[in-house]
Amino acid sequence: MHARTLMLGVSMAALCAAIGTACAATIRVDADARLQDVIEAATPGDTLILPPARFLGPVTIDSAISLIGEPGATILGSSKGSVVTINAADTILRGLRIEGSGSNLETMDSGVFVAATAKGASVEDNEIIGNLYGIYLHGAAGSLARGNRIVGTKDRRFSETGNGVTVWNAPGARVIDNTISFGRDGIATNASKRNVFNGNRFENLRFAIHYMYTNDSEISGNISTGNSVGYAIMFSSRLKIIGNVSDGDRDHGLLLNYANSSKITGNVVRGRLQNSDRWLASGGAKEKPEHGLPAAQDTFAEGTTVRLGPEKCVFIYNANKNRFRGNVFEGCSIGIHFTAGSEGNALSDNAFINNRNQVKYVGARYLDWSENGRGNYWSDNPAFDLNGDGVGDNPYRPNDLIDRVLWTAPQAKVLITSPAVQVIRFAQSRFPALLPGGVIDSHPLMMRPDDEDQQP
Repeated sequence: MHARTLMLGVSMAALCAAIGTACAATIRVDADARLQDVIEAATPGDTLILPPARFLGPVTIDSAISLIGEPGATILGSSKGSVVTINAADTILRGLRIEGSGSNLETMDSGVFVAATAKGASVEDNEIIGNLYGIYLHGAAGSLARGNRIVGTKDRRFSETGNGVTVWNAPGARVIDNTISFGRDGIATNASKRNVFNGNRFENLRFAIHYMYTNDSEISGNISTGNSVGYAIMFSSRLKIIGNVSDGDRDHGLLLNYANSSKITGNVVRGRLQNSDRWLASGGAKEKPEHGLPAAQDTFAEGTTVRLGPEKCVFIYNANKNRFRGNVFEGCSIGIHFTAGSEGNALSDNAFINNRNQVKYVGARYLDWSENGRGNYWSDNPAFDLNGDGVGDNPYRPNDLIDRVLWTAPQAKVLITSPAVQVIRFAQSRFPALLPGGVIDSHPLMMRPDDEDQQP
């Protein structure tokens, strides 16, 4: 059977060469064939159909073919190197179970490794299980990873494993509708541009999406659940971050570090009560700080191992000229932490709901978080709207002098109920000039913007 399959490929190639035209054949591969030999015998444009059987890898694809698996078709690696390496442009890899990569981070051992020469390659609807890296788009411009289920290694620390999908210098690459769990980061991108990450789901990871030096790209419609960080955007500019969800991630829902001139709209960060034992058992709770950012601090209720997560719905660290509009930040220890000289950011029509602290900002500047007569909705704002225009009659100030003291000297919390503290807060409420700078919303909304949209 194996010899007949190879002979068919050789004969087809010889016939096409003789008549001077291109031929494309659909070839059903025998279950006992050596897969690499069949791939090498195929001609560009051929479609190889793998039956429900186990084929031994690793394999390398050097011509533009389609390798399609029927349900149950598996390519099993040798636990060394990558299982499938794609070198040819416009190759299609679909419907396969792929497992058994090596474990060397330096050689980028992957379930599927797509090289720079494989422009426009597609990796679709595969199960990529237990590999160091799931899919590695290494310079493959215009490539596509879509509809795959990627499960990384479960028995290592985050720093010792790879990512679900890695995009490196692959302009125009798209990562769409994948389900990714375990491993280091769900999608990690570096030194790329014009990428689209849409409709993916992430669980049990360090970062759901990790951006580094990737510009002019889109992150939309993704769902991150139970990861250390939802969306970590670093050293990147001119992004569209639209309609994503972070549900019960541990430290940050959205983190912006040196991320500039981006539009952040329609996202939801939702906090939940979490048991710290889960994080300690996973090895993820005490990861070291990275990229110069401070490590997140556990904020457990007194005498318990239960905490709100994320600790911060949004962490803005030296990020400039970003526009936040129509987002919901709910149920976190801190709604938004704003620090390290971030300039020119605009916030309006966002909803800050039931966060333990709505805003943490330590600085002497005044920042007005409203735009064109519209600010944000604050669930703890006891405002009046006497003229019925939907905007509070008085500005909203989420922080005061006592908050700043508590952030810089946490031990002072023992004095929080003292008469002296109450007098200071009363004086500040009556004489706003006493406030030492900080965030102010000059036009706070009386209703959540999403509720306004449903009004008749």
